[in-house]
Amino acid sequence: MPKSISTVLSVFLVTVLFMFSGCTETTTEIEKRVSEYAPTTITGDVDNLSQSDQVVLEKLVEASKIMHSIFITQACPDYSEIRNEIVSNESDATLKYFEINVGPWDRRYHFEPFYSERQHPEGANYYPQDLTEAEKDLIRDPSNGFDGLFTMIRRDEHGSLIAIPYSKFFAERLNSAAKLLNEAADLSNNDSLAAFLRSRAESFLTDDYYESDMLWMDIDSTVEVTIGPYETYEDGLFGYKAAFESFVTIVDPVESAKLSKYKNELPWFESELPILDEYKNMNRGTESPIRVVDEVYTAGDTRTAVQTIAFNLPNDERVREAKGSKKVLLRNVMNSKFEHILTPIAAKLLVPDQAADIAAESFFMHTLFHEMSHGLGPGIIEVDGRKTEVRFELKELYSAIEETKADAMGPWCIFKLQPKGHFPESIYRQQAVTFLAGLFRSVRFGIAEAHGSANAIQFNYLLERKVISVEDGLFSIDVDAFPAALNELVAEILTIQAEGNYDAAKEFSDKYSVMPDCLAAGLAQLDGVPVDLLPEYRWAK
Repeated sequence: MPKSISTVLSVFLVTVLFMFSGCTETTTEIEKRVSEYAPTTITGDVDNLSQSDQVVLEKLVEASKIMHSIFITQACPDYSEIRNEIVSNESDATLKYFEINVGPWDRRYHFEPFYSERQHPEGANYYPQDLTEAEKDLIRDPSNGFDGLFTMIRRDEHGSLIAIPYSKFFAERLNSAAKLLNEAADLSNNDSLAAFLRSRAESFLTDDYYESDMLWMDIDSTVEVTIGPYETYEDGLFGYKAAFESFVTIVDPVESAKLSKYKNELPWFESELPILDEYKNMNRGTESPIRVVDEVYTAGDTRTAVQTIAFNLPNDERVREAKGSKKVLLRNVMNSKFEHILTPIAAKLLVPDQAADIAAESFFMHTLFHEMSHGLGPGIIEVDGRKTEVRFELKELYSAIEETKADAMGPWCIFKLQPKGHFPESIYRQQAVTFLAGLFRSVRFGIAEAHGSANAIQFNYLLERKVISVEDGLFSIDVDAFPAALNELVAEILTIQAEGNYDAAKEFSDKYSVMPDCLAAGLAQLDGVPVDLLPEYRWAK
């Protein structure tokens, strides 16, 4: 029977955690955890860029460093004080792990403290740390204006809650970032990139990101940047607040063009979704560009702990209704993870005749269709006569539910396309096996994290239906039963989203986002396999 996360963590860590000074772990344990992130050189083909493009990249990297500084403030109260304590009293490994996690809490282990006794605040640093239950109810009520994506909640001189726009709260840093983006725009020879940079600079000063999000969809440049406040994972209390991040990348136009045919299938995918027709979103934009890129530098939300391999933005449903969303595949990061993490996991945990079927192409395609699936299904919905969005109704559960949807719909889309001639029949077996190995890869991130939780949900859902089996410590997947079970899972999640049903989402998450004994035992066999990458940027320090 599945166990609660707290029980599993106690069992899983009891043999390795040796504590001193309150909740501070021994240097040996910290060094072990640091070693689970493999130092990996990340680089793109920068040397072949024009001189002006290289200077543009330098400006974008400098702006990205500011995004990281802002995210630190959003993520960790008293960051500088804690860091100074560690520098004065602890090992280099403790400092490195603190910087990996952007705070003294381990993101892999449900934000358990690894330094000092400070408990992680669910709302990170977006809200006062001493919120009462009555004040939480005030924040939940949308009529009070505390649920905006781009505000920090603080107290005024009377102790009452106030919402401070990012543009004011982070004014000095955002002004500096805007200046750098405008300078990069002046140096760029690409009109679409320059237009986005100028508009995004203005967004930093006004908190209105709609126009710059629209322009970001239209960038047609070898150098591309994604920069600003996007995801709401960090806000574990309500899921309201957007975290700053940045991706500086170099586009491969040839490989990107090869994948463009798949975006034409988006309306067909929507029509085929296994939900009531009234829940289908047939009005979403279908421009939905696909970019294959090499990462040059990242910062902010995406730089913490687990490294992103792909993303699908923007999240603004107005932009998605008008243009769809852009899918960006970080090829160099993806290749590194397949080689150094996914392949060894398959060799250790899968039955031999299935481990041989793991395929880099299937990993890449699952990632692509995962990102495409974020642009499918309910977005803007109606609940009790109100026009709203799925993310607002599912609150803190939204991120994990949405990641579960996209992850399950990745192979669902691929299997839908196979009879149309896009993939050979061998894709069923390769995709199933690669998917199974991928569940172990992502669950290791910790099921408190949205992607880890999503993979725990899928694992338990498929285990319950005997699609996943384990014998003598080795796992296998029923290739023939996998497509139908996926269809059932996709239908259940999409219905929860379409109805904006928080209670159903909570029941679903409570049931499946847990760590069963067999999964914990499997993870325990992965000693020596990196959990993730620790990026070292060759070109940009």
